[in-house]
Amino acid sequence: MSGNVNSEYNYYDNFKVNFPDEEIGIDRGVKTPWLSSMGEIPFHLDYPKGTMYDILEENALKYPTFIAYEFMGTKVTYKNLVKEINECARALKAIGVEPSEKVTICMPNSPQAVVMFYAVNLVGAIANMVHPLSSETEIENYLIGSGSVVCFTLDIAYGKFENIRNRVPLRTLILTSIKDALSPIKKKGYYLTQGRKVKKVPKDAVITWWNHFILMGNKYKGEYRTVRDKDEPAVMLYSGGTTGTSKAIVLSNYNFNALAKQMIAANPILKPGDKMLSIMPMFHGFGLGVNIHTILMLGGQCILIPRFNPESYAKLIKKYRPNLIAGVPTLYEALLRIKTLNKMDLSCFKAVVSGGDTLSPDLKYRVDGFLKKHNSTVEIREGYGTTECVTGSCLTPLNKYKEGSIGIPLPDMYYKICKVGTNEETEYGEEGEICLTGPTLMLGYYKNEEETKNALHIHDDGYTWLHTGDLGYMDEEGFVYFKQRIKRMIITSGYNVYPTQIEEILDAHEKVHMSCVIGIPDEIKVQKVAAYIILAPGVKPSEELKDDILNYCKKHIAKYAWPKIIEFRNDLPKTLVGKIAYRELEEEVVSKKNI
Repeated sequence: MSGNVNSEYNYYDNFKVNFPDEEIGIDRGVKTPWLSSMGEIPFHLDYPKGTMYDILEENALKYPTFIAYEFMGTKVTYKNLVKEINECARALKAIGVEPSEKVTICMPNSPQAVVMFYAVNLVGAIANMVHPLSSETEIENYLIGSGSVVCFTLDIAYGKFENIRNRVPLRTLILTSIKDALSPIKKKGYYLTQGRKVKKVPKDAVITWWNHFILMGNKYKGEYRTVRDKDEPAVMLYSGGTTGTSKAIVLSNYNFNALAKQMIAANPILKPGDKMLSIMPMFHGFGLGVNIHTILMLGGQCILIPRFNPESYAKLIKKYRPNLIAGVPTLYEALLRIKTLNKMDLSCFKAVVSGGDTLSPDLKYRVDGFLKKHNSTVEIREGYGTTECVTGSCLTPLNKYKEGSIGIPLPDMYYKICKVGTNEETEYGEEGEICLTGPTLMLGYYKNEEETKNALHIHDDGYTWLHTGDLGYMDEEGFVYFKQRIKRMIITSGYNVYPTQIEEILDAHEKVHMSCVIGIPDEIKVQKVAAYIILAPGVKPSEELKDDILNYCKKHIAKYAWPKIIEFRNDLPKTLVGKIAYRELEEEVVSKKNI
């Protein structure tokens, strides 16, 4: 079976991932200056060879009565979660899902999404994780690009799929509703508030409802569990790669299990039964890798939150008293503004982690002060990583903090700084491209040999290194400092937005001649998307035209990437070779903003 699966990735056979040997002394010259800063955290760990589901099943045997997740008042134990996953796995086999086939999960954090994810893993298929707020065009591209045969999504998203159904390779579209995971009383409350706003799915729609889908599994009597090699593809997540355009990143069971072991080792204070507010979304490496899989590997409790709202999040902290929260800087900036948190006791926190974007020294100072004032004994710790290694691979250690640093590598992760465009390592303190390797390193970009070779380089030490496209440096104690991105990308509220993609969509508008999209500083979102447009000859600017272009964007672009500013211009700054000088435009806009 391994050969069949990897045939889709045959370009990768000549580019096989390998990372430093288990023994530190056999490191082929790779420097490890951070060892002295790791404290009690071990440098090397032993990693499980099985699947993600295998880990969950083991925990169900060890902690059968522990709560695995809670969702809007509904609690499910590890024993029952595994039971639900097996029922879903049988249902997947009943509709014909085979090992290595792609199943798209287009869902917010919810019980159904968790169950489906691990069921897909159990039957040996590949989970293609997609943002549910993606536009029709984006969803169509994700389904066609991945070759997904099944898609699982919410009823509120049905309209998008109805419009593209005839153009995508789906065999089955499974729909669920938030109410499917609620108690009878909660269902009534949901219908009276949000549920009645959901547009009804036509009775003749070619879909399978979640509850009926699960019942189909009762009739399946064959084998549904598939034995998988730890290095075979298991998950596809989306990120920008080295060129800033969206790519499908292929990750293995080993990648996710290694990440979870690393995160648990780097936070030794966490114990089975600890609770986490799982707010980072499952279609994001941070959400899936840390907020879900790491906590379930720990034997902890995921409090599933489908969407972020500062006020409700504050109430959840008060209600559940979680031991761990992890999120993007925007989340912490928002929480500091919530007055209801002012009188709250936060001594429950064992770990507070920030990732997904740069945590400014000022925000760290304010969050740490807030935590101390509210009886917390911990400080916020910043991490760094890329989806190409699932998520975080570098984290501020427990025993030391250096201002401006993103921390030191996690166990078994290796970092080096290389001169841009080369594999040549820089001196300590010298800026260059951040490169890394270790057991969480991706298999590659799906069916994209060129982009994979741009990102993964085999160095003279014989190891395969990810060239992140980020600039930074390392000091003599192994602390890493992020400076800026080489690749062009905007991060808004923790989401990656790729200007080139938005420009292509804008430029296709009949009244647009040329556009440039940049990110400008925003107090809450960190950056907000701004579009600067030169109109086609003869077209006059107007507020009505702005509205028309924005509505056009809403049809083709995910909500979080919609331009918050649209400005018409007579010209745009150019480079000597005639390309739009987006950095010059950024400097101009930011300069005016500061006047």
